[in-house]
Amino acid sequence: MATLAAIGAIAALLATCGGSASPAPASITVFGAASLADALEAAGAAYRQTTGTTVVIATDSSAALRTQIEQGARADVFLSADTLNPEALAAGGLVDGEVVAFAGNSLAIVTPAANPAGLASAFDLGRPTLKVVAAGEAVPISGYAAILLDNLAALPGAPPDLVSAYAANVVSREDNVAAVLAKVVLGEADAGIVYASDAHGASTVATIAIPAAANVSATYAGIVSRAATDRAAGHAFLDWIAGPDGAAILATFGFVAAP
Repeated sequence: MATLAAIGAIAALLATCGGSASPAPASITVFGAASLADALEAAGAAYRQTTGTTVVIATDSSAALRTQIEQGARADVFLSADTLNPEALAAGGLVDGEVVAFAGNSLAIVTPAANPAGLASAFDLGRPTLKVVAAGEAVPISGYAAILLDNLAALPGAPPDLVSAYAANVVSREDNVAAVLAKVVLGEADAGIVYASDAHGASTVATIAIPAAANVSATYAGIVSRAATDRAAGHAFLDWIAGPDGAAILATFGFVAAP
């Protein structure tokens, strides 16, 4: 009887200790497009304050981040500047759940703040001797920029060789859109095509108006990685960033609702 009583006391003590222990705060790793860098820092801080979950952020071009995940990099969530890269991961069986559109964006033509080359319209992107900095061909902004150039070329009054003239003006291709913006800010190029969110509230660049009929609507989409350390925590964050709280933070950085 004494032995049974002792066992019962120990079991009760263990149950009490187990019930009072607090689970360790969750931590997730989010891979995000370079254009999301500042917004994700703010979103991550707000999410931690709300949920206690620490958000570790790594940013680069969406194409580079997708490649890293394909090669085994451990990310809980991937937030891309397009739908193509997340869908490619989904097609490869590397995601848990669905691809989720969480934000939208448009494009902006930027110059150094003083606009030293004197660009007056979007058609000037094809002006001889202009120096344009662009992103690598696989970076989402380059695909969007190609559509923009085609749209501009179809407008009345457009130079007949606008697309080819723009291509001839590209003096360098960078790893991501953040690097494109940085080179324009530093005056190493006369112009560049970035996201509207990159130019939002920036005093270090000037913007050249893009006709509404030519601008491009970019859809940002995210996934939870199949190799995530904590899939449930990843889904919780993806749902949050795609919901009203996340949208409110993204809006302060120039993003809009997903198309």
